[in-house]
Amino acid sequence: MGRVFVAGSINMDVVATADRHPKVGETVAGRQVLYFPGGKGANQAVAASRLGAETTLIGRLGKDSFGAELRAFLGNQGIDLGSIRETAEAHTGTAIITVAEADNTIVVIPGSNALVSADDVADAPLAKGDVAVSQFEIPLPTIAAFFQRARAAGTTTLLNPAPAQTMSSELLALVDILVLNETELGLLAGAELSEGDTAERIIDVARQLQAREDQTICVTLGKRGVLALAGREELSVPGRVVKAVDTTGAGDCFVGALAAQLAGGAALRAALTFANAAASISVQRMGAGPSMPTAAEVAATL
Repeated sequence: MGRVFVAGSINMDVVATADRHPKVGETVAGRQVLYFPGGKGANQAVAASRLGAETTLIGRLGKDSFGAELRAFLGNQGIDLGSIRETAEAHTGTAIITVAEADNTIVVIPGSNALVSADDVADAPLAKGDVAVSQFEIPLPTIAAFFQRARAAGTTTLLNPAPAQTMSSELLALVDILVLNETELGLLAGAELSEGDTAERIIDVARQLQAREDQTICVTLGKRGVLALAGREELSVPGRVVKAVDTTGAGDCFVGALAAQLAGGAALRAALTFANAAASISVQRMGAGPSMPTAAEVAATL
């Protein structure tokens, strides 16, 4: 049984709910303000841990009230927090989120997440059978150092390149499994993609991005399901129709669930089906970290 190591961001999500999103320069009345543990790294670690994987989170918190609250929450999820450092140099990462009509807009202030360094990932006891996960809310050189160590140890590397930004070909080549949505795929591949694109078009663009013949690229398409290019094999998982309440963290739930399944030895198609079901549960709840389902809930859905 492998373990999941997540090197990534830890944020407090400050969520404002409203009937609709404001236009530029406009003020609208909100319904409520809520505080949820979040950050893509923390969300993915919570998902993996709740789904039964032995999970370690590597990151940084500020020495402030948000940092203390987040540490307590993450510890209660059964996550190993021995690799989380506190720093007085910056505040804990914060995300300002507006939720309206089941969609969200997000402004992320990195804070202590911007200080996660190669030294922070240097001591992770990575081994064959483990899964090393990261995303783009910590510095890219840190991710590269983490994945270089993982590849040397025979650990599977899983990258969620979000929020979307360009990356070097060297970093892409270190990735065994790339998980992204069609917008992120289009940006990284330098191609125009829209919601109406066919599966054939999406797979063609994924093939253009593939850095190695054995690299897997998984494209999450929301209610349309998941497409994957695993080496030369094409896989498709149908979408699940649910009533979405808050889509914040759905992609992170998918990533954490996929990592947990792969660490547990599941085949890729089964892992994608499980992760897709897990994400469909998360969007039916408010918040990011707290919305992650348990293994029993996903099993009941499937």
